[in-house]
Amino acid sequence: MQSALVAKYGEARLPRYTSYPTAPRFSPAIDDRTYGDWLSASAPERPASLYLHIPFCRSMCWYCGCHTTITQRDQPILDYLHMLREEVHLVSAKAKARLSIDHVHFGGGTPTIMRPEEFLALTELLREHFDFASAAEIAVEIDPRTLEPEMATALGEAGVRRASLGVQSFDPVVQKAINRIQSEGQTMEAVTRLRKAGVDSINFDLIYGLPHQTVDSCIATTEAAIKMAPERFAVFGYAHIPSFKKHQKLIDEKALADAEGRVAQAEAIAATLVAAGYRRIGLDHFALPNDSLATAQASGRLHRNFQGYTTDACETLIGLGASAIGRMRDGYVQNEVPPGLYAQRIASGRLATVKGYRLTAEDRLRASIIERLMCDFAVDVPALASAHGFDPQMLLRGNAKLAMLENDGILENADGIITLREGGRFLIRAAAAAFDAYIDQSGRTHSKAA
Repeated sequence: MQSALVAKYGEARLPRYTSYPTAPRFSPAIDDRTYGDWLSASAPERPASLYLHIPFCRSMCWYCGCHTTITQRDQPILDYLHMLREEVHLVSAKAKARLSIDHVHFGGGTPTIMRPEEFLALTELLREHFDFASAAEIAVEIDPRTLEPEMATALGEAGVRRASLGVQSFDPVVQKAINRIQSEGQTMEAVTRLRKAGVDSINFDLIYGLPHQTVDSCIATTEAAIKMAPERFAVFGYAHIPSFKKHQKLIDEKALADAEGRVAQAEAIAATLVAAGYRRIGLDHFALPNDSLATAQASGRLHRNFQGYTTDACETLIGLGASAIGRMRDGYVQNEVPPGLYAQRIASGRLATVKGYRLTAEDRLRASIIERLMCDFAVDVPALASAHGFDPQMLLRGNAKLAMLENDGILENADGIITLREGGRFLIRAAAAAFDAYIDQSGRTHSKAA
């Protein structure tokens, strides 16, 4: 049964639905002036989140799909941080009052590429311009290969309590094929330093579908990672899109698994984690039972944003840095992508926003349906449609994609209450796409459905 489903759906290119509509719908019609207006209209009493993008690494991992720049020199990083601080001033000045902050996420690239004193100064600047809640969660993405003891200490001093460490694979054959050599010892040393500094929640990122990966090597990596006792795992499928990321051409396509092989790898990792006591969270996350992600899922409070599955329920997300995406009540905004062009806009005293999307009432309904599907594997379409003031039949009647998924046994449709069957959950993005009004208009390649 699963083999037939993989053969039919597995090669489809679909969004990961960390937003709806997805980024290919963004247009220059939403610019820095629009963003300024949205910031001015933002309600300070509603909690907001911050995302800061640090687009620099010391070496290129060939699988990477992020916006990042390779540098061995510190000066480009220092110049960028200067502009990032200027953007903090510009954004906070546009808001009519100091925004209250519940969540902060430093993403990359490699955020810990900056010096410890620079990280401390940046977090202090954020506290000067925004009101941090007493329990505000500060999270940072880390490359264990470059985390120095002084930086780990600085993270603790800055109030970081959650860290996401890139692991991907411990198989030396795979590591060589993706240009990322990282030992188990390096990773464990980074975990030890972070724990000592007071970072009490650790996430490991694993990837399946990499060149030369096998089910056995995926299991071996997962078992080694479990021994380091992270609270969470995020398990992603490698998206091979060399037309979008040129460095992926360095990966041998002949060494990549087909759709069925990718599913087998993903399920082997999942089974290993579940057997070790981790709970499966949505499509690709796993957490220990007492972790906030697991408790959020159990109570129906799980959310999904650009960082993946999250407990962050804030409607407003302020994106800072080159390529950063933000979300306001009225829609999405994205900054200039190349760091040089981003710096030029900030230096001229303008917000760096160059494109975005204004949400419609129908977009909000579809977004809520897709989020609940992605988080809960189920959604009550009539209830959500009613809450948004729409007739549910607008979404259900004549929905050929939904009917096909039901006929193939992937989901159940009981008068608009959609539930993914256990064996079809790996195709949750296909179910979400059944409610995506723009899926056939994207014109951009997404990752495979399986």
